[in-house]
Amino acid sequence: MRWKAALRASIGTRLRSLSVSALFVVIMIVVPGGFHSVFAQTWGQGPPPRHAPPNAGDKLRALDEVRIDQRLNGSLPLDAEFRDEDGRTVRLGDYFGKKPVILALVYYSCPMLCNQVLNGLTSSLDVLTAYNAGEDFEVVAVSFDPKENADLARQKKETYLRWYHRDGAERGLHFLTGDQASIARLTEAVGFHYKWDEKTSQFIHASGIMIATADGKLARYFYGIEYAPRDLRLGLVESSAGKIGTPVDQLLLYCYHYDPSAGKYGAVVINMIRVGGAITLAAIFGMFLLFRRRSLGVQRAGAGEFS
Repeated sequence: MRWKAALRASIGTRLRSLSVSALFVVIMIVVPGGFHSVFAQTWGQGPPPRHAPPNAGDKLRALDEVRIDQRLNGSLPLDAEFRDEDGRTVRLGDYFGKKPVILALVYYSCPMLCNQVLNGLTSSLDVLTAYNAGEDFEVVAVSFDPKENADLARQKKETYLRWYHRDGAERGLHFLTGDQASIARLTEAVGFHYKWDEKTSQFIHASGIMIATADGKLARYFYGIEYAPRDLRLGLVESSAGKIGTPVDQLLLYCYHYDPSAGKYGAVVINMIRVGGAITLAAIFGMFLLFRRRSLGVQRAGAGEFS
């Protein structure tokens, strides 16, 4: 009897082991990256904990104050004074009035994230061959570090002019610096919250860009460090109040709507179905006319032979 009990225990252990192994294999096959990917995705999809673990210090708690709040339709302080890359005193409103404006809040000595924001923006603009900075829209980068000066701004502008090599681009890319009062007015207006970290001697900040209308109203927010050229294109077309864009852009705007919660454009399925249905009906009607015309041509040719 003892040997039977031992045999049953051994079989149970093996079955449990096989079950765990099978589950592991399924996860490795179905989920790219296996367990590492599962845990990484779970952490990445949820917000960071509001209370840090004991061994993490105050780092995560400090992030509670770092964010970008959308202020859609909010007004920018167009009378706020800054300095351009040549050291001249300018008003933010000098870059508004006729075209939509892409606004990027960065600081030029940032060792990591700000460069990625400007790289992602420039990369997307480089793809938009139908629209040009300075001609169809303006790009205004503003440093939120009051210690930075025009020399840094000029160097940064030269860097991105070499990348965004378009005729007249120097008139469309602007890199500004300013004092703390002007910076505070602008960052508060757009909902950009950041902090200075004494331990690393760096700013802690979120990443993203905004699009404003020609009269200085915030119209679109795009988050992260990469911005889909389609989203950027549609945002500029909408913010221009129809001054730029093609019939194709208008069709895309019918099929894609801006989702503020996601900070991107999403497909409107019902509108896409309507457009697809209209195209199908038009194609059927066109084929009907074509076949009708051919049929009449054949009938006329036959009547001519018998006359």
